[in-house]
Amino acid sequence: MDNTGTIIRGVGGFYHVDTGTEIVECRPRGIFRKQKIKPCVGDEVSFERTEDTEEVTGVINSIAERKNHFLRPPVSNIDQFIVVCALADPDPNFTVLDRFLLAAERENVEIVICFTKMDIASEARISEAREIYQDVYPLIFLDARKHENVQDMIPYLFDKKSALAGPSGAGKSTILNTLRNDSEARTGTVSEKTGRGRHTTRHVELFRMEFGGMVFDTPGFTSFDIPDMEPEALSELYPDLYRYEGNCRFKGCLHDAEPECGVRAAVEQGDIHPLRYRSYIEQLGLLRNSRKY
Repeated sequence: MDNTGTIIRGVGGFYHVDTGTEIVECRPRGIFRKQKIKPCVGDEVSFERTEDTEEVTGVINSIAERKNHFLRPPVSNIDQFIVVCALADPDPNFTVLDRFLLAAERENVEIVICFTKMDIASEARISEAREIYQDVYPLIFLDARKHENVQDMIPYLFDKKSALAGPSGAGKSTILNTLRNDSEARTGTVSEKTGRGRHTTRHVELFRMEFGGMVFDTPGFTSFDIPDMEPEALSELYPDLYRYEGNCRFKGCLHDAEPECGVRAAVEQGDIHPLRYRSYIEQLGLLRNSRKY
């Protein structure tokens, strides 16, 4: 009888599957190699148990259909991005932040923005971040180094597979360490015989949180390229712009220089923050240039 679980780690061709009650080290069947399918962290799988002399192992028989799949890093079935952005040290780059948001929107992934280092940020910077994004995405403000407000993240993480994403230095590792508590001890005991299973930041890992939900530990989501898409579709990835697209005179309006544009009118009326519109125009320019080559 097959068992089911979630791949939480893959090292050296072996995969650790979390069933909810235990972690079983498995190897994939050879058919996956023939089909050029590689299991990855986040996959929901079925496996068959085999008995080893020292530990229970298993063989992965099938991989459930993936909700989404990322190649860099190789993970699947992300429900939600927690996009982490520092408010100071380093100063935030909202255009770069928006690029993370675009990548998440493109994959139909839920989004929460987490602003960190609020203890050293100016009140003006905090107010600016809130003003830009408060009507677009859920916001969390915290100082993870002092563990302040980290608990505010838990309702968003519950019963979801979430990945922390954002530029280096924003505090993603600190947040994860605060949330995990003693989760590392639970997963670090797998396969002491082979040494596989010891936590290392070189490998993607998925941790089950004691309060519910799972969080990916990966250094990979630190940058995103602009999406490969038609320029006319870009505004669909900006929810605050897209809601006004029906007010445009022309179908396929790029909201750049076209007359009677509902989006530009909303910017002028203060319904869309000008920095979000500026971000859209910058991304539109990059997208246009990339499609010339």
